Amino acid sequence: MTAQFDVVDLIRSKRSGRRLDDEQIDWLLDAYTRGSVADEQMSAMAMAIYFQGLDGPELSRWTAAMIASGERLDFSGLSRPTVDKHSTGGVGDKITLPLAPLVAACGAAVPQLSGRGLGHTGGTLDKMEAIPGWHADLSTGQMMRQLEEVGAVICAAGPGLAPADKKLYALRDVTGTVESVPLIASSIMSKKIAEGTSALVLDVKTGSGAFMKTESDARELAGRLVELGRAAGVTTTALLTRMDSPLGRAAGNGVEVAEAVEVLQGGGPADVVELTLALARRMVEAVGIDADPEQALRSGAAMDVWRRMVQAQGGDPDARLPVARHSQDVVATEAGTLTGIDAMDVGLAAWRLGAGRARKEDPVQAAAGVYLTAQIGDEVVAGQPLATLLTDTAEAIPRAEQALAGAFSIGAAGPRPGVLIDVL
Repeated sequence: MTAQFDVVDLIRSKRSGRRLDDEQIDWLLDAYTRGSVADEQMSAMAMAIYFQGLDGPELSRWTAAMIASGERLDFSGLSRPTVDKHSTGGVGDKITLPLAPLVAACGAAVPQLSGRGLGHTGGTLDKMEAIPGWHADLSTGQMMRQLEEVGAVICAAGPGLAPADKKLYALRDVTGTVESVPLIASSIMSKKIAEGTSALVLDVKTGSGAFMKTESDARELAGRLVELGRAAGVTTTALLTRMDSPLGRAAGNGVEVAEAVEVLQGGGPADVVELTLALARRMVEAVGIDADPEQALRSGAAMDVWRRMVQAQGGDPDARLPVARHSQDVVATEAGTLTGIDAMDVGLAAWRLGAGRARKEDPVQAAAGVYLTAQIGDEVVAGQPLATLLTDTAEAIPRAEQALAGAFSIGAAGPRPGVLIDVL
């Protein structure tokens, strides 16, 4: 790269609302990845972007520069078409677990390169690691073989994919710039495009337990994600889904695995099944496969792929999942209809119980979490258990109970809206 710029000039330019050109963006992200732009300088740039934004061409180039900072996977040698799914995260969002084997059972290859949880939203790898023996780290060769032979893989992304994003992601987390739509969009899509999938379905969540609290913000993010994917030649669509209440009954790691297995066995909560099938239909459609995901679920074909996928990564699909050493019920204080369960409160309680982490290096408890024993629309009486708190550390229970103090709304019954809001 021959062009050279003064990073302070670029910060001032963006701070003043001027746009960055292609060469400036390319130089900035390359220099930051190599360490010649300091963290405090990139922090200032991230804050300038937080307030001034990036326009369409800037965002496209910013994303491309992050992709160019590392390697790009190539799935063209596989006999199956590849399709991936990304969720913006939520409470009880275990959808990847039943979805990946379900779509693989329909004939696609599903490379789910996933991450770990931070704060109130759980990480897919943390959930899978509750399965005895299962491991997340695969070489590229191992991942390719598993995709060809099994059809699905859930594993950690290698360090070579979009390293600029890895550095910037960590920086945004400690500088108050996480909520910037262009920085969120470029972070998500740089990794997903670098993964090399031919099609991508996005699950963009909105509500109290989601990253984007309002539907308008979620719709803006979904639109920018879809634009970036399509501009890069990836068949991309997005579903806008609700995250006001937790998905399903379980929020945690092992408890979410158990619920995902229930879905694969033909049961499970209706909302989890609904969203799993909605995403699966979009994924098979995106790669031109004529298959019925509902039939693949009913027939047990998806469950067969799950077992093979777990075994391929050292896990025992028949092993007993971890059981928490301590439990405590949260009970209703009055009679009536359960009309709401605040997803953020449930996520915070699960985190305090040990299911999540405050820092990336913190350990998580495989058995910790919240299991909802009542769901929206249920008639309840005073003293009836609404949820069970699960943890290996009894001293965590009082703070988790505090988090749930206002989580359950009891009142007059009303219709419960479906999970799916819109498709973009």
